[in-house]
Amino acid sequence: MNSTSSKTTLGLNLPTDPRWVDLASLSLQDILTDHAFCEQKAASSIISIIQMHSDKPEIVEALAPVVTEEWGHFRMVLAELKKRGLTLGIQRPDEYIKKLMKGKPKGQGRDQLFLDQLLICALIEARSCERFRLLSRKLTDQELQEFYHKFMVAEAAHYKLFLKLAKHYFEDQIVMDRWQYWLDYEAEFLPTLQVRGDRMH
Repeated sequence: MNSTSSKTTLGLNLPTDPRWVDLASLSLQDILTDHAFCEQKAASSIISIIQMHSDKPEIVEALAPVVTEEWGHFRMVLAELKKRGLTLGIQRPDEYIKKLMKGKPKGQGRDQLFLDQLLICALIEARSCERFRLLSRKLTDQELQEFYHKFMVAEAAHYKLFLKLAKHYFEDQIVMDRWQYWLDYEAEFLPTLQVRGDRMH
């Protein structure tokens, strides 16, 4: 795929299928439920990075507040569900994340794994930001537009933070070459996933 032909403002190679936001708007409980679990998993993933790299002070200092923020986001989505008379549904498998994780080579060394952890997080945050932007612009519910605008801003900051941390520990060219690998890999598998309005990714 030509990685420059359809890049989004976040540098993603492929924009989200426009049908996704229309489908998402049809089932607010499902999309809010999936969003809640995405925030929960984000907090857990960042905790895991801190645990694995507790010998890196910059990682601990930079990511500890993000754990708090992600868990706060989880609670915000729970509050939004409750306000609308909805309940948190059942967590469903995340095919996007499953496919993404298959892009990690087997037998990675600790440094390569660390770099990929940071870049995968950056990519997930960038894709989430793009989808929150769609929801903030396309939903007819003004309160939800404002709700998702706040998440869009937060995810953009997280995306930039993970790239910044990667460049702190690795040379810029190494980071950008590997980042391009992940952008290309995501663009290859994304069209193979079913467009579903009950999934955030």
